[in-house]
Amino acid sequence: MILGRYRSLLTAVAVAMLWWIAASGVSTAGTPDATRITVKDFMFEPVSLTVKAGSTVTWANMDDEPHNVVSDTGLFRSGAMDTNESFSFKFDKPGTYHFTCSIHPRMVGTIVVQ
Repeated sequence: MILGRYRSLLTAVAVAMLWWIAASGVSTAGTPDATRITVKDFMFEPVSLTVKAGSTVTWANMDDEPHNVVSDTGLFRSGAMDTNESFSFKFDKPGTYHFTCSIHPRMVGTIVVQ
């Protein structure tokens, strides 16, 4: 009898959690998107991202201002991205890659490719 009550309670909690995950857009894998960087509030989020060689990283501008993504070595350079626009680059070789928004140079980030 007691086990039955707990089972019902656990089922209700599990259903509520699944509904919240679906409604909030959180990935059920535990991380939002392991190869996506969001540009918002004049920041890159995450500031540092670690990916495997061969991964394509996408920067998505969710800010109200235009931004771009520029490698400090010239390896990649996006055009100005307006709100809801994105830029992608495939990282084939292991290494550490630094980038900035040349429109707003205080915005910096790092990609570590393993």
